[in-house]
Amino acid sequence: QVHFVESGGALVQPGGSLKLSCKTSRNIFTMYRMAWFRHTPGKERALIAHVTTRGIATYVDSVKERFTISRDNAESTVFLQMTDLRPEDTGLYLCNAVNSDGSLVVETWGQGTQVTVSS
Repeated sequence: QVHFVESGGALVQPGGSLKLSCKTSRNIFTMYRMAWFRHTPGKERALIAHVTTRGIATYVDSVKERFTISRDNAESTVFLQMTDLRPEDTGLYLCNAVNSDGSLVVETWGQGTQVTVSS
């Protein structure tokens, strides 16, 4: 069974920074690109960044130049470094493994980690 364990979320002021972590099963981590999603109440869960097994990263426009996704292959962990945080970045952040077309590899989700950006 695949598990995703996210951590690192917090309440932070606008302009602040956070680093999120997500640990998962090694067999999933080594085979697939890993992605971060953001779920905001009233909106669909949205993919915001993903990184290939070789470390090539892709971002949605709203987080480019502010967020950095990376992976530690030895620890089967994917990170999301978030800087210059804005109120619209508020949400529940979750990670998952995705295929090249962005579709989920498994229909399993962790608890997520809450990020709240507010003064």
